[in-house]
Amino acid sequence: MTVTISVFEQSPDRGKGLARDMPVRWALEEVGCPYDVRLVSFEAMKQAPHLALHPFGQIPTYEEGDLRLFESGAIVLHVAERHAGLLPADGDSRARAVAWMFAALSTVEPPIVERSMAMLMESGKSWHAQRLSMLDDRVRQRLGALSRRLGDADWLEGGFSAGDLMMVSVLRRLASSGLLDEYPNLSAYVARGEARPAFQRAFDAQLAIFNALSQGFPQ
Repeated sequence: MTVTISVFEQSPDRGKGLARDMPVRWALEEVGCPYDVRLVSFEAMKQAPHLALHPFGQIPTYEEGDLRLFESGAIVLHVAERHAGLLPADGDSRARAVAWMFAALSTVEPPIVERSMAMLMESGKSWHAQRLSMLDDRVRQRLGALSRRLGDADWLEGGFSAGDLMMVSVLRRLASSGLLDEYPNLSAYVARGEARPAFQRAFDAQLAIFNALSQGFPQ
């Protein structure tokens, strides 16, 4: 059965691979699972057909036969459980890899997203600089703990796993902030993730959509 994922018709990240379909694309590329994409406009995301797939009117969604999924983390976990390559065979190692998936989305990402929203929505406020300093410190707390845990290892738990895929995807949101540069081992960690051929294929695929639409070519 063919896998279909929904993606932004016009991604607000302008092809930088920060939209939430990117980790799903990456996971599918890592396990060698072919997939189709369904382009969704911002208007269509809030209409009944898409809401039937994603109750919060967001992307991505995942369709495979009768199975419908939403939330990027849940989709990546499903892909990792169905295909070899993203979760260790050993039960304990597998559980730790899944724990890192949750840590990426529940612990590391929230302060990063809060900072991003402040940069986008509050930059003109008189108190912006003070608030940004506070938010930067919150992000540093998470990065410091992660940096200490990673140490000089290539990946979080032995070999590359879905935990690393989700963590690298989250950390990439800091690319323009300069904060990641304060932790050389995390910068190198992200670079290793981005150097993986599966990441490159996923990135090129989503960038091609942005480029085609920006040049007025039909998909």
